[in-house]
Amino acid sequence: MSHVIVVGAGQAGASCVAKLRSEGFDGEITLIGSESALPYQRPPLSKKYLLGEMDLERLFLRPARFYEENNIDVRLGEEVTNVSPGQNAISVGSETLDYDHLVLTTGSAPRRLPASIGGALAGVYTMRDLKDADAMAPEFLEGRHVLIVGGGYIGLEAAAVAAAKGLKVTLVEMSERILQRVASPETSDYFRNLHQARGVDIREGFGLQNLTGTDRVSGAVLSDGTALDLDFVIVGVGITPNTALAEMAGLVLENGIKTDAHGRTSVANIWSAGDCASFPYKGNLIRLESVPNAIDQAEVIARNIMGAEADYIAKPWFWSDQYDVKLQIAGLNTGYDNVVTRKADETSQSVWYYQGDTLLAVDAMNAPRDYMIGKRLIEAGKSPSADLVADPTRDLKATLKA
Repeated sequence: MSHVIVVGAGQAGASCVAKLRSEGFDGEITLIGSESALPYQRPPLSKKYLLGEMDLERLFLRPARFYEENNIDVRLGEEVTNVSPGQNAISVGSETLDYDHLVLTTGSAPRRLPASIGGALAGVYTMRDLKDADAMAPEFLEGRHVLIVGGGYIGLEAAAVAAAKGLKVTLVEMSERILQRVASPETSDYFRNLHQARGVDIREGFGLQNLTGTDRVSGAVLSDGTALDLDFVIVGVGITPNTALAEMAGLVLENGIKTDAHGRTSVANIWSAGDCASFPYKGNLIRLESVPNAIDQAEVIARNIMGAEADYIAKPWFWSDQYDVKLQIAGLNTGYDNVVTRKADETSQSVWYYQGDTLLAVDAMNAPRDYMIGKRLIEAGKSPSADLVADPTRDLKATLKA
């Protein structure tokens, strides 16, 4: 009987094992996760869960009975210590498990501040998993002062939660503007205004010199010498793919675990999906850090394990919730040279990215209709004129029929 082992019990791992069973796979399935909790949603951790608006049970992707009823052996709180492709085996502690197919959905880890500048002090947090959220939740008390290092989406979402709970929030971003790596100046302006209107002190072009404190953080010194008194710190300066097991197995790495269009790594019966995996996209090798990518890529791999030989064709989309604003992003804006803004009012607007006359991506802030139409246009390879998009009186939907 064929045995599929999936290492990494996040969104990608859970999606892969569920798809295998729904597609009729009748062999053995083992899902191994290093955390003690069943596979759960990560996006709400920095939003509703931290705000106390979502309990633990609602985080779970599926209840325990799903795995039992589908004969999926879920092994939680366990670490894979060795991968031996030549023997088609992995080690979990002192136990050896044989596989016919191995799927690495090992995810990513947050970058941390160096210990030399205070990164190891108590009261310094990253936001990546349930343990992180549970550890920092008691810190969110009205009137306390939190420093957020990093002006990407994770940092901004944490700032929104802190401000909503009545904390004093200072956010520092080393680049000249927040969201510089992922969004246009127009989108940065929108979110800067949103946060500043709620009292968040955003300091762009500022680095962190060091944190201060003996055992626990009590302050910070910024790159311009400014000293801040603090109660705690949240670090959101990006993530790195978890590739240690892939390295151990001798797999080819390139911006993560390199896979082909089918999700195969450089070893034919080892596959990879999610944050840790890079894959071909429009002539490039990219890695997408998003829930939709984790799900879709993992489900294609499940089908391919069963012989489908299907290509994974990514349809990038992302979202972020901050205060009462939902940002929805369709496409990838890499290489854009022109941006137009379509504005219904001050809170509802969308930013459209073009390369020449080609539509690449859309950022929609409280503009679900613009997002939906933009996503469909991008997936269909259609590009309405920038002048049409910029005019809020023109009907975008008509462009889908053009």
